[in-house]
Amino acid sequence: MDDKQISTPVSLHEIKIKDQFWQKLMELIRTKVIPYQWEALNDRIEGAEPSHCIKNFKIAAGLEKGIFEGHVFQDSDFAKWIEAVGYSLMWHEDQLLEKIADEAIDIVCAAQQADGYLDTYYILNGLDKRWTNLRDNHELYCLGHMIEGAISYYQATGKDKLLKAMIRYVDYVDTVLGPEEGKKHGYPGHEEIELALVKLYEITHDEKYLKLAKYFIDERGKDPLYFKEEGKRYGNKFPWEDSFFQYKYYQADRPLRSQQEAEGHAVRATYLYSGMTDIARLTKDEELYAVCRRIWDNMTQRQMYITGSIGASAYGESFTYDYDLPNDTVYGETCASIGAVFFARRMLDISPEAQYADVIEKELFNGILSGMSMDGKKFFYVNPLEVVPEASEKDQLRRHVQVERQKWFGCACCPPNIARLFAALGSYIYSGKGNILLMHLYIGGELTHKFDNEEVTFTIKTNYPWDEDVNIMVSLAGSKNFTYALRIPGWCKTYEIKINEETVNAQIINGYVYLQREWKSGDAIHLHFAMPVEVMQANPRVREDIGKVAVMRGPLVYCLEEADNGPDLHRIYLSDTPMFHVQYEPELLDGVVTITSNGKMLDESSWGENLYQSYRSPVWQVKKLKWIPYYAWSNRIPGEMTVWIKS
Repeated sequence: MDDKQISTPVSLHEIKIKDQFWQKLMELIRTKVIPYQWEALNDRIEGAEPSHCIKNFKIAAGLEKGIFEGHVFQDSDFAKWIEAVGYSLMWHEDQLLEKIADEAIDIVCAAQQADGYLDTYYILNGLDKRWTNLRDNHELYCLGHMIEGAISYYQATGKDKLLKAMIRYVDYVDTVLGPEEGKKHGYPGHEEIELALVKLYEITHDEKYLKLAKYFIDERGKDPLYFKEEGKRYGNKFPWEDSFFQYKYYQADRPLRSQQEAEGHAVRATYLYSGMTDIARLTKDEELYAVCRRIWDNMTQRQMYITGSIGASAYGESFTYDYDLPNDTVYGETCASIGAVFFARRMLDISPEAQYADVIEKELFNGILSGMSMDGKKFFYVNPLEVVPEASEKDQLRRHVQVERQKWFGCACCPPNIARLFAALGSYIYSGKGNILLMHLYIGGELTHKFDNEEVTFTIKTNYPWDEDVNIMVSLAGSKNFTYALRIPGWCKTYEIKINEETVNAQIINGYVYLQREWKSGDAIHLHFAMPVEVMQANPRVREDIGKVAVMRGPLVYCLEEADNGPDLHRIYLSDTPMFHVQYEPELLDGVVTITSNGKMLDESSWGENLYQSYRSPVWQVKKLKWIPYYAWSNRIPGEMTVWIKS
């Protein structure tokens, strides 16, 4: 691990996003999604599954009477919501939203116990039962999300009521769990607190929090296995007793340093790998960093869909095995793609390699954006690459594959996760190290950043991902020598870089072009990334995609939808000599670039009622195909959809 390469994300306070694509989405998050989700947390969405979240806090605080309802991790829905609120307030003041958040925090903090404990499930079901099922009951998971929410809100507003409450809670946890004699030698079943403790350490500089995070990493999977001992001691039923998973589900079947591949529940896994990467960076742990790289390579090169989705199986919402990527039974949980972004961001901080930012971009445009409807009021838990409505209705193996996004979920981890990620979008664009500034994502707006206390403003104008050009204007008083590093996207085969209209041939290191010079106010950078339509194929080891192709343009994966192409998409083939036409349609799906191409469709008229017949040469119908961005599917009428078609 090279200390000289380690960088840190640029503060959100330095960034203003002014981008035709993303600003519209962020305004949707701020004005529609966050208020809508507040209504959902209060069970005020007609026709949606109840959340019970705020009601549980009110009951735990003695403000209402009742019993705990919902999942054991219901508290985390508020935590992710308040985190999204914090990020939103960093780039747009909103007194009404802040007032609602303050009142919500008052309710939550009123439920905190005298010793600092704050988990409504155990407050309402018996404090004597707490810490008896770390494996399955999510106490530390909820705490982790609460820490992140408290930090976000504090950084946005300077208000520390929730943050102080979480510090009290963590200080209490530190007396219960750890390697010392007299403490429980446990760790979370659902990882999340590891990365949250690192964030807490980085704002408080209290080594206790880093030490606790490191303990959770180092202790996990050691023999004797804590989860097994805990189950025996408290009589906890083991849900994976008859499964192949066993403790792989929790990434705890062996010590983390001996793990070879991404395994088990995909969301838990990516949160864990994010925490591992943080610990490796902060403690300069080369061995742990090597594990992170090994798992990253396995996850992205052998277990990731072209859309960025991970977690192929609905059983356990899990990774399965290398190259197992079914399109129609895929799980591909939205939260897992978000977790992959967290992991990628932390790997990028250690080493500025374009492969990490490429995955962030892939997830943002495809695997995550598909998880929310364009009005911000409906959500996908599962993100399939092939859908047949009748199969989703009648085939038990595909019942988890929804044809339409849902208003809310009883297990509602994905909607507030989407909100907090996109509200914090600015934190993924840049990172810095000394006099080097790296630009990872091409998002329009302004950045005001200091090099040796000298302020430089960068103004970025682009219509990415629809257009191929990015323009960056540099403004500063006088001149300054620094390096501006720009990612060359992995999908881009042909590009051009100009400074002040002169072509630049600068050195490229790990996918970044490093522009080092004495910069003057008015210097202009022009980037041109050629975006031809690309016909993609999968590794032959991916059984489900043999003989099939997918279509991409720039960072976007495209799909065919029944609304444009009619039913029976499984009979469609791409033409042997495909010709593509690209067109921006401002009135379609809130404005998208569509692709039309020539194709063909297998004719079925000669079959009659025969189920089987002797082979004969196929009869084809000429078929014009219309492709839309994958993220935009299911925003019109329900119907079939597919990413991969035969060729």
